[in-house]
Amino acid sequence: MRAAGGPAVVSVNGSRGAGDGPAVPLSPQDLAESAVRAVAAGAGEVLVHPRTPCGRESLSPRVVGPVLEVLRDAGVGVPLTVPVSIAAEPDPAERRARVRAWTVLPDRAVVHFAEPGAVGLAEVLLERGVLVDAVVPLGGAAGPEPLEGLRAWLVRSPGGDRGGVRVVAEIVAGNAGNAVPAGPADEPATGPACLPTGLPAGLHGLAPQAVLLFGRDGASWPVLRLAARCGTAARTGVGDVLHLPDGRPARSNAELVAAARELMLL
Repeated sequence: MRAAGGPAVVSVNGSRGAGDGPAVPLSPQDLAESAVRAVAAGAGEVLVHPRTPCGRESLSPRVVGPVLEVLRDAGVGVPLTVPVSIAAEPDPAERRARVRAWTVLPDRAVVHFAEPGAVGLAEVLLERGVLVDAVVPLGGAAGPEPLEGLRAWLVRSPGGDRGGVRVVAEIVAGNAGNAVPAGPADEPATGPACLPTGLPAGLHGLAPQAVLLFGRDGASWPVLRLAARCGTAARTGVGDVLHLPDGRPARSNAELVAAARELMLL
């Protein structure tokens, strides 16, 4: 599945757990099987949250490396992304230390610019040759500061436009101006309109090809439609949404990817 601006990402587990239903893969082997099927359904990248055997998110090289190896050994041939966030390690300095200790590298890493230490973490990842997905919320409690901080870093960074950075905008439901309302997914999407450049307001000046849009739960399907209209990459998967556009529970990541592909090609 490809949005006009690039490959679509499947979030195979996210922050979900066993209580979120059978569609959520838990073990490394289940993650690999789910990722293989999602790629066969059209996903162009895989986002995976590595976890310890007890289910805790971790940045330890003893956790991240084996998960990546299991996915690659299973034949997942698309880029693999892992998040580097407070959920796995609250201390910014320790997050940077964990990244420096990785022995098996992902292709990309997610850095949340609403979290402290984002710039330093992104720079360590780029130094290690890992591309950065810089997440900023459009709407919600975080306000405009994360996006402003990201823009300031991109402007002052040596080398200019930072070709290794993709802006990942989470469009938060229920917030005036930037939100996508959480109505039925088969209703026409309202919310942020695309600018003449092809991007929602708030992302002006960025190339659509360097942007990914996503939403969670009720915002997920309307945001996928928005991404298709704006020419950006997009994201789906049980890490973001557990239901199909018609409201039925999704049985797998592959089913969500197939539904997203159909929606974005309409």
